Amino acid sequence: MRDFAAEGIAVFEGVFAPDEMAALATLLPEEVAGQRGLLRKIPAVRALAGDIRLRNLLVALGSAASQPVRAVFFDKNPARNWKVPWHQDLTIAVRQRHAVPGFGPWSIKDGVPHVQPPAALLDRMVTLRVHLDDCAPENGALRVRPRSHRHGRIAESEMPRWDFAPETTCVVRAGGVVALRPLLLHASSPAQLPRHRRVVHIEYSPDTLPEPLEWFDSEAAGLEIHR
Repeated sequence: MRDFAAEGIAVFEGVFAPDEMAALATLLPEEVAGQRGLLRKIPAVRALAGDIRLRNLLVALGSAASQPVRAVFFDKNPARNWKVPWHQDLTIAVRQRHAVPGFGPWSIKDGVPHVQPPAALLDRMVTLRVHLDDCAPENGALRVRPRSHRHGRIAESEMPRWDFAPETTCVVRAGGVVALRPLLLHASSPAQLPRHRRVVHIEYSPDTLPEPLEWFDSEAAGLEIHR
């Protein structure tokens, strides 16, 4: 898809029926702001990640060979309402920490090693955000700066240069999917009218990792990752 390659963002409405999303919501955590490791923890999310409708989106986006490597659940709700500043998604989850050239720095999130890989690997990844609820600007919709992914990693010191760059708010109804590149600058504001804004955020990659590094979630998804 030419626009996605250039913009780094695309919104697809009506990928899933709202009642499918309502059923999925009953299987996801309650009273939490978010949870990592969903490919390992929730079979319904593993099934969602491999759903033919998402596979078809990946084909349309030019990422047919990609497989799911991480899934995260977010729920911005009246009890848990937050702001996310402008940032890029720079880390991946792996099984164990190993010293590999080009990978670092390291961190631990929920007990799982995370590392920043080379920008080229991030540039080939695609994130699909499946919306379980209607998401309008007033309930903390995702905001993005189109084309910013084409600048690679953006240092913290360079962020002020982007303060006046054009931005887009990703308004999407329940059952819609937002596709973005991890290196795209994105943010979200606190909800002005807080209600559930539940999203299953699934990251896909066409790459294996250099040995001995391994994707944390790939085996749990029951899928082999090919180059």
